[in-house]
Amino acid sequence: MSAPRNSFKHSIAEGELQLGCWLGFADPYIAEISAGAGFDWVLIDGEHAPNDLRSIVAQLQVIFARDTHSVVRPPIGEPWIIKQLLDAGAQSLLVPMVESAEQAQALVDAVTYPPHGVRGVGAALARASDFAAIPDYLQTAGDEICLLAQVENRRGLAALDDILATEGLDGVFIGPSDLAADMGFIGRPGVPEVKNAVLRALEKIVASGKAAGILTLDTELQLECRAVGASFIATEIDVSLFARNMRNAAAVARSRFRLPYQPV
Repeated sequence: MSAPRNSFKHSIAEGELQLGCWLGFADPYIAEISAGAGFDWVLIDGEHAPNDLRSIVAQLQVIFARDTHSVVRPPIGEPWIIKQLLDAGAQSLLVPMVESAEQAQALVDAVTYPPHGVRGVGAALARASDFAAIPDYLQTAGDEICLLAQVENRRGLAALDDILATEGLDGVFIGPSDLAADMGFIGRPGVPEVKNAVLRALEKIVASGKAAGILTLDTELQLECRAVGASFIATEIDVSLFARNMRNAAAVARSRFRLPYQPV
């Protein structure tokens, strides 16, 4: 019996489009609804959402029951938190702010057992091994772990060729918002300069043979990213979707009774 097959990892490696949604509510109910909505993958955000290890585990558990793959973004690419997330059952990690080949290699080492890496051998305690019910987890886990680096500033783009040469890295995700800020366009990821940088980076990632990904609510950019070969694209954020629709629902209700908007 081997580690569970990571369908997301194998799909993006083949260039098969995987559509996703960002989860920022840090709540299992929302995660369960989102995982059953029809997305191929959902990302549990530990960087900008109020998640801790226990809330991430709770979301992994409800997503596992659905036909959707979970990706986890840790707040930082440190071996100690990567070890915890992997043992908790995360098979796909998106690590933010990768800026060099040395950093990318350190991440590969962190998800790999010795003698080739530094991941701690504690699978007998771990949800990842079904609490030691998977007898050859240690030997097969590496084949099903998907490691994605998030490049989101000019330093990362300058090192992109070297990052892409890192063996064991499955893909690179471009972060338009932070890149826009670093380029002097904070809050304006849709300007032509940023869009062009994003698309050129995605083209380079695809040409290297690794999977390319992005999160953007810009529907035109989503299509452009797919046209250059991006294989994992997040098109929505649960918090934004909820807030947008709640505001619209309130506006519709008030207009029905012809009441002006009264902000709190």
